[in-house]
Amino acid sequence: MRDLSPSGLSLTGPSRRGVLRGVGGAALLAGAGIPLLSACGDSGSSSDPKTVSVGSNQSDAVPKKAYGALYTAFTKQSGLTVKVNTKDHNTFQEQINSYLQGTPDDVFNWFAGYRMQFFAQKGLASPVDDVWEKIGANFPDAMKKLSKGADGKYYFVPLNTYPWAVFYRKSLFQEKGYTVPATWDELVALCKQMKKDGLVPIAFGDKDAWPAMGTFDQINFRLNGYDFHVELMGGKASWTDAKVKAVFDHWAELLPYHQDGFMGRTWQDAAQGLVAKKSGMYLLGSFVAQQFTNKADLDDLDFFAFPEINSEFGQDTVEAPTDGFMVSKSPKNHDGVVKLLEYLGTPAAEELYLKGDPSVVAASNKASTSSYTPLQKKAYDMISSAKSLTQFMDRDSRPDFTSTVMQPGLQKFLQNPKGIDSLLSSIERQKKTIFASE
Repeated sequence: MRDLSPSGLSLTGPSRRGVLRGVGGAALLAGAGIPLLSACGDSGSSSDPKTVSVGSNQSDAVPKKAYGALYTAFTKQSGLTVKVNTKDHNTFQEQINSYLQGTPDDVFNWFAGYRMQFFAQKGLASPVDDVWEKIGANFPDAMKKLSKGADGKYYFVPLNTYPWAVFYRKSLFQEKGYTVPATWDELVALCKQMKKDGLVPIAFGDKDAWPAMGTFDQINFRLNGYDFHVELMGGKASWTDAKVKAVFDHWAELLPYHQDGFMGRTWQDAAQGLVAKKSGMYLLGSFVAQQFTNKADLDDLDFFAFPEINSEFGQDTVEAPTDGFMVSKSPKNHDGVVKLLEYLGTPAAEELYLKGDPSVVAASNKASTSSYTPLQKKAYDMISSAKSLTQFMDRDSRPDFTSTVMQPGLQKFLQNPKGIDSLLSSIERQKKTIFASE
């Protein structure tokens, strides 16, 4: 699966499938005789003051071209040459650990949040506080928080993002007299009414195992707050904590209103119910819009933030996977790197990127939104006004933990909600083993 945006074009986010992710996968690939990701020709070991090398995971045609336009504009402005080392998106992720321990490029594409912090803590990335002294005013506080390592230093420069929310058809809500729910009780009441009206209240497909992680995230940070989400994903909070049990108790209350047969249904298939107005709502990333191939249907698509559960936390947190740039541990051209990142952190750079890839929204709250569709504008407003931003479970936690423990664990819950106590004990045992290797 590839993340897609309101316009239906490919986003720069990763596939959420596969066990080999980010860390640890490189060793298995090397053992299998698969060549590992290397730096761009001689650029990884070159100290040419006129060249900055970039390791890129932007292998899809649309983002690759859009990034190319950025580097061309930077070269014209600075006189520096950008050498780009592009690898297949998933290959880049699978081999990133060994790549960064070798002779990596000066700058590389990566993800905000835990995925960034992991390599920062390992000493495989350089802080970029000097860059943020110049670009800090271009970003909201939530983006600044996402770009910092555990030591409080900046390690990341964000470029684009997109939100998770509850999607629905405006005309269906108007026809049935439905009101957008603002609280958990209102959401449950709406589900009951939709079921009475012969609709599937919540479209759902978890064949590929990752969509359920998004539902867990929403309920967790609405119920327990952003800080607990971070602690839980980082292996610091216990999965047997009563707070976690409460998340699954709430989820169990919603399960009767989820679409049946979800284990055999992809997210794309589930989206067809929303398109056909057979399903009332769908909790997913804004890439759901790619399934709305008719313009009139797309114009009818809208969304709302997941309802409040705990008034202490309200709707302050938004799940918004964010892509951008990091710097390797020993860049050969530090001055050139600073110049490139200062450029990439400008509203002008983001606006230029969006001309080539209108499927995402800008990470900067200073970038122009004049060319955005109504759906993009709403997505942008939701993200830029959020107090805290999360990155989705498989980006906020260790990839080996989410793929081998949480994906099958959540599917077990969905099939047997009553077995939650033993399941959470099992998850906690496995978590301790995996996180002990850090």
